Amino acid sequence: MIQANVRKVFLEVEEICRKINRDPKDIAVVGGTKTVAPELIQQAIDAGIRDIAENRVQEAESKFPLLRAQNPQIKCHLIGHLQTNKAKDAIKVCSLIQSVDSLKLAQEIEKQAAKTGQVVEILVQFNTAREEQKFGADPVEANALIESISQLSLVRIRGLMCMAPYTEDRGIIRKTFSDLRGIRNDIKTRFAGHPHVDMGILSMGMSSDYKIAIEEGSTMVRIGSAIFKTSVIASEAKQSQ
Repeated sequence: MIQANVRKVFLEVEEICRKINRDPKDIAVVGGTKTVAPELIQQAIDAGIRDIAENRVQEAESKFPLLRAQNPQIKCHLIGHLQTNKAKDAIKVCSLIQSVDSLKLAQEIEKQAAKTGQVVEILVQFNTAREEQKFGADPVEANALIESISQLSLVRIRGLMCMAPYTEDRGIIRKTFSDLRGIRNDIKTRFAGHPHVDMGILSMGMSSDYKIAIEEGSTMVRIGSAIFKTSVIASEAKQSQ
């Protein structure tokens, strides 16, 4: 079931890319593995998923080391809000931290990375949905925030991330993504050639809206329920019997 779901997502990515003249190889499909058992995640990896992501550091710590030992080719991401007191643990198990939304958090990552000399790759998260309940930096502060983070010696900005609102209004969803693309384009121009700033990743779109995100320039989509939901329900039902 999971393998079929992965194939379906890949085919849909290819289809939308054909329509807008983009190369599907430029789109990374990240499996969102929140609450998903390692054996089910392994099925997705076997089907071709090369990036996996967790929302919470504790879950990442329990799953990522095992999965990476079995699958050295995979990259492990953190996509949920990261508290500063969890930065030390996050950088031990994550290849990319997608949810850096403040200079304070970036400085804590730098502080922890300095203890081992580790270079940490991040995405800066902006709240282009402009919803109070969502995490993410204020888009108005984009250039100042990137400027400040770029001065850290062990943090590398690989791009930007956002989350769309939970709404049926496709226009609002599209604007959330197009606004982030605009911020990315401005940063790309302003920081061209900066050794710590690379705008190669635009992480936008989840199971419900990734097609719109790709149309708006996303290079990385975070897919959870479209890959795992049915299998997780079946697995939980089996365990309860």
